[in-house]
Amino acid sequence: QVQLVESGGGLVQPGGSLRLSCAASGFILGRTAMGWYRQAPGKQRDLVAVVNNGGYTNYADSVKGRFTISRENIKPTVYLQMDSLKPEDTAVYYCNLKWGSEEYWGQGTQVTVSS
Repeated sequence: QVQLVESGGGLVQPGGSLRLSCAASGFILGRTAMGWYRQAPGKQRDLVAVVNNGGYTNYADSVKGRFTISRENIKPTVYLQMDSLKPEDTAVYYCNLKWGSEEYWGQGTQVTVSS
């Protein structure tokens, strides 16, 4: 059974920074892609950033240059460094792991950007 445990959300002022972490537990071998999605109230869940075993990354246009995704492979863990945060970044952020045909989600962590 794969589980994803997230941490690092909270309240921050515009222009501030936060770092999200997500650790995967369970028996995981082979190639995986790990990433972050977010969902604001009344909106769909959208991709923020993703990184695979080889370090290939992909970002939503709205966060390019401000967010940085990274990962550790031994115990799959993914991080999202969020800088220059804006009010429109406010959402619940969900960790995601894709492993073969399987997909797993974390419980979500709230990020609120407000003065």
